[in-house]
Amino acid sequence: MANNKAKYLSHQPLLWISLKMSHYSHFIYYYFLISFYFLYFVRGSRGIPSNNPINIIQHKFFPMDKIACLFFLLVCGHEAFSQFNDSTHRRFSFASTGTVNQTEDASSFVSNNLISYEVNQKKLNFNTAAGWVYGQQQKKLSNNDFSAVANLNYLKDVKRLYYWGLFFFDKSYSLKVNYRFQAGAGIAYSVLNKPDLNLSLSDGFVYESSDLIDPAIGKDVYQTVRNSFRLKFHWAYKDILVFDAAEFYQPSLASFKDYLLKSNNNLSIRLNKWLAINASVAYNKISRTERENLLITYGLKVEKYF
Repeated sequence: MANNKAKYLSHQPLLWISLKMSHYSHFIYYYFLISFYFLYFVRGSRGIPSNNPINIIQHKFFPMDKIACLFFLLVCGHEAFSQFNDSTHRRFSFASTGTVNQTEDASSFVSNNLISYEVNQKKLNFNTAAGWVYGQQQKKLSNNDFSAVANLNYLKDVKRLYYWGLFFFDKSYSLKVNYRFQAGAGIAYSVLNKPDLNLSLSDGFVYESSDLIDPAIGKDVYQTVRNSFRLKFHWAYKDILVFDAAEFYQPSLASFKDYLLKSNNNLSIRLNKWLAINASVAYNKISRTERENLLITYGLKVEKYF
């Protein structure tokens, strides 16, 4: 059998070369990627616009046309990375993103940090996450927001129609929330359910207990029941380019003028199995306090499947 295989490969030189090269594909890929960076990105930079260090760095190391070329190499040169399968049931991730603005007249920064842990079985999916957003503007506090969530999905990977449960807690300086707790359950429907493309719609009811700062009456402690509608979307290209979105609309059953809007969107470009460049856009609105915030941040994400 081995002799027949060797004889066959001897008559197929291109196939033999490709098989040999596949054993060293990672080394070859990174060699050409690093070589391309130093030859084209660094040595190829000319005409630095000024002596400003920021301009030098941006022009020499981060010009947009060259970043586009690097992005093309990353997307086209890699092979697929880890995801859930028959032997992989857990996922851990940590993302730290932010933005900084410094001028002669103003300064601001925002740091957005999120840690999550997920367990995925055939019939049961459980995931938890905790996030902290901290920011300042003109050396004054603008954000000090903490949130924690636990989600339970039953029959998600077995049937299109499945069940979910939710526990959520947050406190937010920017939204004037001293504390807010939600717990509820409902049903969800998978419109698309593929490893690289997923779209689901869910609806249910959550009980909420909150302590807010109302702009008119001050401290506002109340309880209500909300309808919770969620649209969730996931798209991946070879597990290298990944986009995730989750949109929530939660009106109170007592008054539809009392509603919550939440939007979380993330775009990741994987550099290897555990590291990715991450950009996120988060929007929150609480009609009861007439407060809203929008965060656009970018940074790094560490992710491990096991």
